[in-house]
Amino acid sequence: MTIVGCHHDRFILRKSSCNRRHLVPRPGDARFPDALCRLVDQEQIDLVIPTSDSDVEAVSARRNDLLGRTFLPNHRVIQLCQDKHDLTALLRAKGLPAPETYAVPDLDALAGLFERFGPRRPLWCRPRTGTCARGAAAVKTPEQARCWISIWEDMRGVPVSSFTLSEYLPGRDYLCQSLWKNGTLVLINTFERLSYFGADNIPSGITSLSSLAKTVVDHRLMATCRDAVRAVDATATGAFSVDLKEDGRGVPHVTEINAGRLLMAMTAFDQVSKHSMSLTYARLGLGEPVDLRDEYDAAEGYYMVRDLDTPPDIFHEDELFEGIGVK
Repeated sequence: MTIVGCHHDRFILRKSSCNRRHLVPRPGDARFPDALCRLVDQEQIDLVIPTSDSDVEAVSARRNDLLGRTFLPNHRVIQLCQDKHDLTALLRAKGLPAPETYAVPDLDALAGLFERFGPRRPLWCRPRTGTCARGAAAVKTPEQARCWISIWEDMRGVPVSSFTLSEYLPGRDYLCQSLWKNGTLVLINTFERLSYFGADNIPSGITSLSSLAKTVVDHRLMATCRDAVRAVDATATGAFSVDLKEDGRGVPHVTEINAGRLLMAMTAFDQVSKHSMSLTYARLGLGEPVDLRDEYDAAEGYYMVRDLDTPPDIFHEDELFEGIGVK
């Protein structure tokens, strides 16, 4: 297998371990689609694999122009999942657990939105698009929400109308990775986030980028993720990465779905999984036969430890203190 990588940042590209590397415009640049098409043609790429939400959006929009294959959900489904407000509204309308969420039309509407939640505090304030909990914070009053949203509008250019208010979910934080083909669940596994990068530097203390995560076996999570993906697309194809958070009663709610890409840490967890999620993705994308169906590839008790300037590593709970003295 030969991996050809492309990126708009020459420094990130220089560090890449791909077999061959190419500098291209940003995914949002009008020149990106043509540059990608030329690259796929030049390198005779068999399968184009986007690795971020912006990549997914850009590749999906031009998938019919690419000579190489893609393994992506329907473009409409990708757009739905990238809007957390619309996704949550659809899931709740279909009776699936998702946090009560309202769009913020303007700052004057905040007091009325707070009243809809009654005495429940804090509330979760975040933009309806974006990753890594960008712009998200727990707020207790309309004035806190007003200040938080205004800061993001003034300093980062995020419009007020991009924000939402939703119920705050205090429980455990999970993620689920799944692969689908023509409406059939092929492979799925589940994990729990235990700590986060940069948590001390952000008000919420929460991001989607975990520094410590653990494999879990929980059929509730598997069933909720399966039902959520089927709710957004009955003929689902491609990768669906689902984030979930428990409410105060321990019920996991779907907070977002990243449609079209694998989790960032998936290659690390492949070390301890029965089936390689990454390799299965490639085989499905290339049209090769995969003898799996509704496979819940759950391994209990493995921790992924990740830090800056080091590769991630996986340890079983029985190995955590091997070679370590305890005083």
